[in-house]
Amino acid sequence: MKSTKDFIWVISLLLGILSEGFAQTKGFINASDFGFSPEASGIKNAVALQKAVDKGGTVIVSKPGTYKLAGTVYVGSHTTLDFGNNVFIQKVNEKGDFSHVIINKGAPTKTYDQNITIRGLHILVNKMDVRKFVEAYGLHGQLAFFYVKDLKIERFRCLDLGKAQYGIHVCTFEDIIIDDVIIKGEKDGVHLGRGKRFTIRNGVFQTFDDAVALNAHDYSTGNPELGWIENGLIENCHDLNAENTTGYFCRILAGAWTDWKEGMEVQQSDAVIANGKIYRVQAKPDGTKYISKTKPTHEKGSVVLEGINWGVVQDDVTYTAGVRNVIFRNIFLEKPRIGLSIHFDNDKYSRSYYPNAPIPLQEKLSFDNVRVLHDKPIPFLSIATPVDLVTISNSTLKNNNIKFVSNKAMTNYFKTNLLIYGCAFDYEGSLELINNSIAGKVISLKTFGNVSLREGFSAKIKNNNGEITVDSDLPGLK
Repeated sequence: MKSTKDFIWVISLLLGILSEGFAQTKGFINASDFGFSPEASGIKNAVALQKAVDKGGTVIVSKPGTYKLAGTVYVGSHTTLDFGNNVFIQKVNEKGDFSHVIINKGAPTKTYDQNITIRGLHILVNKMDVRKFVEAYGLHGQLAFFYVKDLKIERFRCLDLGKAQYGIHVCTFEDIIIDDVIIKGEKDGVHLGRGKRFTIRNGVFQTFDDAVALNAHDYSTGNPELGWIENGLIENCHDLNAENTTGYFCRILAGAWTDWKEGMEVQQSDAVIANGKIYRVQAKPDGTKYISKTKPTHEKGSVVLEGINWGVVQDDVTYTAGVRNVIFRNIFLEKPRIGLSIHFDNDKYSRSYYPNAPIPLQEKLSFDNVRVLHDKPIPFLSIATPVDLVTISNSTLKNNNIKFVSNKAMTNYFKTNLLIYGCAFDYEGSLELINNSIAGKVISLKTFGNVSLREGFSAKIKNNNGEITVDSDLPGLK
């Protein structure tokens, strides 16, 4: 009898050891084991979820409910945070307001984190919409990553964005996938800073500001670093209608700056190169112009010189920023606003191009199967920066033209090749297909394989002292 009990005890012990070893091998952690609960306070939940993600591996939140959260959670490398169905994360002010719901651990020190997945996160902003800039000046997504590689965000929801924070904000990245998102509210849905190799797909947006922002340059408060955004795909996305709006479905923002020079005039958001670093003016957007007489040389943070607050942006020097090699595919534009803007800023908030800086040439942007679903006579595409090639294919346009406009800061916008093929023009009457207002602008237009869905359709070009060559199959341009 005793031997039988001993045998059962040994078998149970072995099974327990095997079970524990299997669980550790699998790496699954349930956040509830650390006290993360719909019944807990936001303070307790912040502590509990942080303890869980500190373990790394796969962290699961499985119990349905609304989980209060009173502080930012920091996620490190090789971590998956998986939220189950009917799980909501609600920001609450139990010990002060905070910006990010989740951010990567390396963001404050500019240390790359890698292999991170956030799945099923549904954020309830709950009117806690603040820019604190604790981890990095200019970083203000509800879900934020700065210095990250191999990032995947899946099934993200946020339906109550405020006017201050983006839904998803990623800057200085390599290899990211953002898949299956629904974002609604007042600010940008997905906002990218510099980085390479990205996919944004299966998105539904209803945002007052940009649905997607590819902001290689930006306001000083808009991104923590500057540089090129390249080699990406944006596909199967919907820009839903709304009563009020600004911005675009996608802003494609470039910029350039110069070396610091004594006596140079600067304003809010201007960037300069000095001491092997990029510095930016971090001031109020009130239109004030400053004369800089003292070169910024500090290593980090911000220093005020002659009333100019200079902030250190980054150590790796570049003089230009822009977007290149990006494909837009299967885009549905319901909202009556400019769908796509290849963009410079030039206002009191920011001037993207500093006079006489190197010219940033954006490169090879393709728009395939884009459907304009509204009936307003609003540009499909606005081009305000130098860009070498724009391809529009298999798309449906109505009374929507392509505008070339100047930011009044440079004299040479270089040549733009504009290729339009396989498109359907659903408009009765004469369509001003191209409107160029840039003196001296060189445009080469080639179209083929297009169809007119209305018998009375014809295309025309309005040109203001530019040079446009046309090889077209469209009525009115043949």
